[in-house]
Amino acid sequence: MNSLADKPAWSVLWLSLPTVVPLVVVLGSWLHPQPEVWSHLNEYVLPAVLKNTVLMALGVALMVSVLGVGLAWLTAVCEFPGRRWFAWALVLPLALPGYVLASVMVGLFDYSGPLQTALRSTLGPVSLPPIRSMGGAIVVFGLVLYPYVYLLARQAFLTQGKRSLEAAQTLGMPRWLAFFRVALPMSRPWWVAGLTLALMEMLADFGTVAIFNVDTFTTAIYKAWLALFNLPVASQLASLLALAVLLLVWFEQRAIAQRRYAANAVEARLERLQLTGLSRWAAFAACALVLLMAFVIPVLQLSVWSLAVVRNDWDARYWGFIWHSLLLSTLSALIVVAVGLWLAYAQRQHPGRLTRLWVRASTLGYALPGMLLSVGLFVPIAWLDNQLYPLWQSWGIDPAPVLKGTLLVMLLALAARFMAVGFEPMQAAMQRITLSQQQAAHSLGLGRWQVLRQLFLPLLRSGWLGASLLVFVEVMKEMPITLMTRPFGWDTLAVRVFEMSAEGMWDRAALPSLCIVAAGLLPVLFLIRQSER
Repeated sequence: MNSLADKPAWSVLWLSLPTVVPLVVVLGSWLHPQPEVWSHLNEYVLPAVLKNTVLMALGVALMVSVLGVGLAWLTAVCEFPGRRWFAWALVLPLALPGYVLASVMVGLFDYSGPLQTALRSTLGPVSLPPIRSMGGAIVVFGLVLYPYVYLLARQAFLTQGKRSLEAAQTLGMPRWLAFFRVALPMSRPWWVAGLTLALMEMLADFGTVAIFNVDTFTTAIYKAWLALFNLPVASQLASLLALAVLLLVWFEQRAIAQRRYAANAVEARLERLQLTGLSRWAAFAACALVLLMAFVIPVLQLSVWSLAVVRNDWDARYWGFIWHSLLLSTLSALIVVAVGLWLAYAQRQHPGRLTRLWVRASTLGYALPGMLLSVGLFVPIAWLDNQLYPLWQSWGIDPAPVLKGTLLVMLLALAARFMAVGFEPMQAAMQRITLSQQQAAHSLGLGRWQVLRQLFLPLLRSGWLGASLLVFVEVMKEMPITLMTRPFGWDTLAVRVFEMSAEGMWDRAALPSLCIVAAGLLPVLFLIRQSER
């Protein structure tokens, strides 16, 4: 029995290597310090990078908390015109990548953009605060990432119950004070977990901060690798970022551990507060303004720009961008869902400590920046290529790299990055399969693989379908890994957006951006449908 229990643990161990190896590599880079380089970084680079990263994290945390919790309270607890529609429409910004919204905002609000041009022609020499700034980046991150907090906080308010608020009101608290002293503290584990996810996404982002010309750890890693060609320093910078992310993961785990204190019985659900007078229209205006800024206006502007350039810009290359994006997203979804299914199945069959440890390690990649995974995988792959050079020479083969810059490296990094997205829905769906159902299948003479194929796969349909859609759109939007590990000339829609945005060609960046948004709407609508059910 012990040997049987160890088999899935060993298989899960191998599956965790794409996540564990990059982390070990970036931490091991400190064994080869470069004092002269770090002297330069400490004097000219790190102070600004650290300051920008901390200030941006604080600003984004404040904005996503206010927007996410506030909108969740309005749509979950209050009744006002359009509430049912806003309840699901406010999730739509999840389909919009941060770098796409950044390109739209810069195109609209830059000094040479249509808005400031119209203001100067009407009011004379006036100008708005520069959009390419820390403030502009914080606004974009807040509009893109608030749905993480909104979804979890809304679920907390919907299931919180009314008895605690009724008790607060009997003590003389007005409804607004009861929100701050009772409802908000009770929902803290939920919205703090959503806030942690949003901050991890912000720390891992590269495209948005690059468009706004704000130097953070991700831009420093990118420059150290591709501008200075210094992999050890890039790895060391990535390890510092990994430390911050792991602290966020620990913080999130503490929030998850406290969730059991924040829910009440279903029969005690909170009755909606009927807003009247100006308050009902103020709630409508708040929801509408956020939705307009975060989704409606960007999509309309992308459509206008796309129509203006599609005739001249659309050529045979675009079929290559679309094909590469679809191929990469499809292969990644298949790999992640297949491995996620096995991880969930192995943990169910052998729920020992060793298996749980390696499953957790396998799903840690979602908490690690794409930059870190790219650097951490490239170093051992390059080493392996160097070890293979003598073998190719002995066979009379041109000793060109066979692993670096290949689709295999991209798929390994993407699978490690999004394994949690494939595992979590599978694990949740697997809880619905009872032990008696599994024992009945074995009693009919079915083997382990037959049970997995004939029992688990059909009953896990909602889990693997949802996971595959989510992984598909996440890979479609993902930029750092694709940008840093793609084969030469193997561009995707995300890479095309980055290249055009870097040149300030916002209208030409709109066409691939609109394609990415269209692909992202499907899993978001699926997510909305599942949450409503």
